[in-house]
Amino acid sequence: MLDTDIAAHESDSPKEYPVTKITDIDTEKIYENLSTQIKEYNSKAQLRLIKKALTVAFDAHKDQRRDNGEPYITHPIEVARILISLKADSATICAALLHDVVEDTPVKLSQIKEDFGEEIATLVEGVTKIEGIHFDSKEDYTAENIRKVLLATTKDIRVILIKLADRLHNMRTLKYCAPEKQKRISEETLHIYAPIAHKLGIFRVKGELEDLCLRYLNPDVYRFLTHKISEKRAEREKVAAKIIQEIQETLTEKGVRAKVYGRAKYFYSIYKKMQKKKLDVDQVYDLIALRIVTKAIPDCYAALGVVHDLWMPMP
Repeated sequence: MLDTDIAAHESDSPKEYPVTKITDIDTEKIYENLSTQIKEYNSKAQLRLIKKALTVAFDAHKDQRRDNGEPYITHPIEVARILISLKADSATICAALLHDVVEDTPVKLSQIKEDFGEEIATLVEGVTKIEGIHFDSKEDYTAENIRKVLLATTKDIRVILIKLADRLHNMRTLKYCAPEKQKRISEETLHIYAPIAHKLGIFRVKGELEDLCLRYLNPDVYRFLTHKISEKRAEREKVAAKIIQEIQETLTEKGVRAKVYGRAKYFYSIYKKMQKKKLDVDQVYDLIALRIVTKAIPDCYAALGVVHDLWMPMP
């Protein structure tokens, strides 16, 4: 998921990239791909409405481009993909596709309300309002204040989900921006949006946001970690899944009532542990985090015994 090519840091200005023509984008194929993913978790999704939102967004943004030269429509489509991976409902996906239409194009909120209904229009309006949050004084403009205002003024938590997905895609494509913009957006993301993702329990989004921030705020550390931890995160996720399955099966065989959870740790998490405990990366052994949740305290000790039978404990 993370691109380890960090050459963008080594230049004082953004690179030039080949430009994709708007006519090269096959909206029908994109819709088919999105609808296939949506149907995997929501058989009652409002697919016609989602297709309509894609069409409206495509027409509204057709003359706009992103910093990397790509047609702007690629952004709301990728925001929708992120939300689909989080199993978002139909209204959230429609609002994701339309989230920049009111702010960046001549399309009015009243038109969104007329075409898509009150619910979707309210979500789009909520995302638009977030962009307009300002404070009266410089002293009030702190990360804590902004987080509080974002959470307090949002009537529907789905607005925050859309904004997190919007920020995640912007971070994924930040390498196309100038270095000073990379650092400014990364600072904002690390101190405002990653903590919100943590507060909402969306740890996959939190982890990727923090890793991307590390890439731009401390590129030497990021480069060092990617070099030292040769396994890509996807490979470590496979190892984690295999270990989880092994522990879960053994617990079941032994009659221990427990559920095993786990994940591969993100680079930023490893970096913070190195800082906190003053460790070298070679001293950080827990690149995979596991958690066993049991029904009762005696099961905790039984689960620990199962783990010690499977692997030799370290002193």
